Amino acid sequence: QVQLVESGGGLVQAGGSLRLSCAASGSIFSINAMGWYRQAPGKQRELVALITSGGSTTYADSVKGRFTISRDNAKNTVYLQMNGLKPEDTAVYFCNARKPGWIHYWGQGTQVTVSS
Repeated sequence: QVQLVESGGGLVQAGGSLRLSCAASGSIFSINAMGWYRQAPGKQRELVALITSGGSTTYADSVKGRFTISRDNAKNTVYLQMNGLKPEDTAVYFCNARKPGWIHYWGQGTQVTVSS
């Protein structure tokens, strides 16, 4: 099993910044990608950003140029730097880790609220 612990959510004004962290522990071998998803009230969970074990990144169109995903392999931690936040970024953000065979692990989620 893989345990994912998120931190860094909170309340921020539009235009502000937050950095989310996700620390992975447990059976972290063979994780081939980690990322962030978000879910707003009444909406489906959506991919925000993904980083593979090779360092390739993918972003949702809505966050390109504003959010940056990165990782610290020594700390088994993935970060999401969010700049230029907008009210529509308000959601619960979930950390995700993937293993081959479409095995997914999820964190408990952290609330991000952007006020206008």
